[in-house]
Amino acid sequence: MPHGNIFEDSGQPTLTWANVGIALAFILLDVGISTVFRLGVGISLLIAALRCIGQLGVVATILQQVFENKNPWAVAFISFVLNFLGTFETVINKSPRRFRYMFPAVLIAMLGSTIPISILGSKFAMSVEPFWTPIQYIPIVGMLCGATVSGVVVAVSYILKEFKENKDKIEIYLAFGATRVEACRPLAVQALKLALTPPINSMSVLGIIAIPGMMTGAILGGSSVQQAAKLQMIIMFMITASTTLASVFITFAAIFVIVDHEHRVRPDRIEENGKQWFAIQQWDLKKFIGWFRNGVRGRTDKPNGSHSEREVLIA
Repeated sequence: MPHGNIFEDSGQPTLTWANVGIALAFILLDVGISTVFRLGVGISLLIAALRCIGQLGVVATILQQVFENKNPWAVAFISFVLNFLGTFETVINKSPRRFRYMFPAVLIAMLGSTIPISILGSKFAMSVEPFWTPIQYIPIVGMLCGATVSGVVVAVSYILKEFKENKDKIEIYLAFGATRVEACRPLAVQALKLALTPPINSMSVLGIIAIPGMMTGAILGGSSVQQAAKLQMIIMFMITASTTLASVFITFAAIFVIVDHEHRVRPDRIEENGKQWFAIQQWDLKKFIGWFRNGVRGRTDKPNGSHSEREVLIA
């Protein structure tokens, strides 16, 4: 892949706010349908559309300055902000339930997946030099954040739902001598399967049923179709890897917090969304790291019960 800007001007028509206004008519059509069928989502559609216009307008203004200055610290700051906002959206708006110290857990999961994958992918898979070139690196991080948020929400929502509604099953495993990792393994496996289903399905239909947005943007920006296709392949593989890493981390983080190092299920560490999201226990990074360390050390703890009892139970 050639270095430099892959979205160079190729004589495409310049879009104005009038063009955006014309496209907004499609949203008004949706609002009309909502009104006719009394769906009750007309106002939500308008608010979402206005948010889309405002947010993208602000982002475009900021990114234009970052792209022109080519400052690596500005790129790092934008990358952190994208992950922070993704974490906020996950914890506050997307998840129906939360566990204690969920905010730092999700933030670590996001940063620990999107940043390494974006650096490795940009430098080696996309051959970008330097890897932090703003016009390429920032969109990559943005796409990884968006996809990773979805996987994290699916995984953590399933884990918390099972702990809240079916904790008796896990407590039976623990009572018969299983460690918390053994007791929660079926839960973790199912959560990760659900989290990875969307990227698997996306890769399965790309190029046959759907032409993805990144490929479309590259083509409209002047890249050859072959280059755009290769770019989309790389992005999809990076998205899948990032989603996997973040989902694995948040799944085990939730398990280690909710099932303490003495192998007790702690439903008091789960709460419904909307209740005291600003409380310090949701944000305390130091406390979360302490809980997670105890969780990792707790994996080697052996509760009461013979090996044969645990083997029969887990089988």
